[in-house]
Amino acid sequence: MKLVRYGAVGAEKPGMLDAAGTLRDLSAHVSDIAGEALSDAGLEKLRAIDPTTLPEVPGSPRIGACVGNIGKFLCIGLNYSDHAAETGAAIPEHPILFFKANSAVVGAYDEVSMPRGSTHTDWEVELGVVIGTKAKYVSKANALDHVAGYCVVNDVSERHFQTQLTGQWTKGKSCDTFGPTGPWLVTRDEVTDPQNLAMSLDVNGKRMQTGNTSTMIFTVAEIIEHLSGLMTLHPGDVITTGTPPGVGMGMKPEPVYLKKGDVMELTIEGLGQQRQTVTEDT
Repeated sequence: MKLVRYGAVGAEKPGMLDAAGTLRDLSAHVSDIAGEALSDAGLEKLRAIDPTTLPEVPGSPRIGACVGNIGKFLCIGLNYSDHAAETGAAIPEHPILFFKANSAVVGAYDEVSMPRGSTHTDWEVELGVVIGTKAKYVSKANALDHVAGYCVVNDVSERHFQTQLTGQWTKGKSCDTFGPTGPWLVTRDEVTDPQNLAMSLDVNGKRMQTGNTSTMIFTVAEIIEHLSGLMTLHPGDVITTGTPPGVGMGMKPEPVYLKKGDVMELTIEGLGQQRQTVTEDT
């Protein structure tokens, strides 16, 4: 299934795409794509619905983040061997964890606004993992059983804030609009192998990132095993799993960063496409 949240900011409604890609309204069956709806039992109830019996959503509404009421937004850094190489960083011994503020979350086609004083705003296409059932001390052998589905995430980053302001990476990762998520949640039964998904990102029509989740240092299952040993993962928690090479910070001979008016387009195989125009906070 492809599950969608659509409508105005703060008033999104749940939806589902039918086989033809038509958006259908799920409001009569579930209040949001969140919480219990993401459990195996919740998804099974939605899967039993014939999409053609649902009302078509008219027009072209805004598409919001594909998960509502996100609990934790957990991010893994330097998790692609080829990305670590381009930044000159050592391969981490354990997954590098940082957090992105939930207030950064926006829809896949919403604007990305650079904060005041930003000169080093960068792009990162990432595989997002949405937790569906509570996970604590799980092993990698059954870790994927706790996944509701997968989505595209743009882990937008302000590199000066991230690396030069005293503190942790979170400062450069949590600016408003720095977490486009979606456009839809693809349930795990439709993703045969999360470790073999092609991914790309273009800026102004120029290919910047080309990669595949096969080059992850820590697999999705290993990440869930590690994180669930540190904290309980709950339905609706989102994990972003790192980015392949081609970020602006790693460009040679000089880094390249986003500016007002730039357009980012992101794709992950089977999970859809994002498109954001860059603006500036006033």
